[in-house]
Amino acid sequence: MIPFNKPVHLGTELTAMAEAILKNGHVAGGGPFGKRCEEMLERMLGLRTLLVTSCTHALEMAALLLEVGPGDEFIVPSYTFVSTANAFVLRGARPVFADVDAQGNLDLAHVERLLGPRTKAVVVVHYAGNSCDMEALLKLCGKVPVVEDAAQALAASFDGRPLGTFGVCSAFSFHETKNIGCGEGGALTLRDPNLIDRAEYMRDKGTNRRKFQHGLVDKYTWVDVGSSYVLSDLNAAYLSTQLEALSRIQERRRQIYSAYEEALTGPVERVGGYVIKGSPRNTGNQHLFAVVFRSPEHRTGFIAHMRKHDIIAPFHYVALHQSPMGQRFHDGSQLPASERLTGCLVRLPLFFNMTDAELSTVIGRAQEFLRAL
Repeated sequence: MIPFNKPVHLGTELTAMAEAILKNGHVAGGGPFGKRCEEMLERMLGLRTLLVTSCTHALEMAALLLEVGPGDEFIVPSYTFVSTANAFVLRGARPVFADVDAQGNLDLAHVERLLGPRTKAVVVVHYAGNSCDMEALLKLCGKVPVVEDAAQALAASFDGRPLGTFGVCSAFSFHETKNIGCGEGGALTLRDPNLIDRAEYMRDKGTNRRKFQHGLVDKYTWVDVGSSYVLSDLNAAYLSTQLEALSRIQERRRQIYSAYEEALTGPVERVGGYVIKGSPRNTGNQHLFAVVFRSPEHRTGFIAHMRKHDIIAPFHYVALHQSPMGQRFHDGSQLPASERLTGCLVRLPLFFNMTDAELSTVIGRAQEFLRAL
């Protein structure tokens, strides 16, 4: 069986975790490995970055920081994971679903039509490690805060600037399905310096414990709303080994992606489909290799063909405006690009430890199906 994904395995993770337990004697949040991870991320991104328990929780913190609440609206792409919307719905806000372009990224023309007096935030998702025109989005939104769901976008950029550094705050994921991970984990990046203190309070149960640890106050206490969002140092130890090896991990993903691209782009296009790609202004991170078929029937047939040969090639999101929960908020209008991706997009296995033999098998079986269409 060739799975869709396997967590990165370098062989150094257990050594780091043992160090956290045996040498440091610190496995809760806020330990040496957590600090190391934050420092590495801050060097990459150039912004204050807080390690948290998940990208979902980073988005929830963003909603809290922006004081989103009942009566507010936020614009969000329909073609995304549920956490992107849930984080703001939990605060009582109403999602306004925007369509995406053919590559899965936010349709700015549609956003422009949706902006209104109740819009409290625009949440942009960087699908497949690519993005919309971020400069145009910021200009379009004006004073309306932009939050980046950069779950898939670590090590990707737009016009040479890292994704996750454009919005007032941004959320990254270190779930096991991402380019690097620690099982479950995430990060919140803050471009607005006025949000940093509150974010640190919120991450640590609403207390000023961090200031106490740095000798800035003589005791710590409850100062704001918050929850237990800080990542365990065991998870941070696991993550640190992969952050340190990020360039090696990315190079292997580029090799796999390039092999797929070279072998499959032409055959896919000959049967009326296309491969998801970023714009020339994007430098992608090869987070996923996705094909959009001409019809849902082609997609269903492809998934079944691959499954028959013990290869897992899954679809991705169900557009949120078509979901039972999303229908409570949506006005019933069609979002054609999101609906096409829901019905026609499929992803191929792509992970760091994938062998050349596995890659060759996936390509061969995919070509076999495409030739028969």
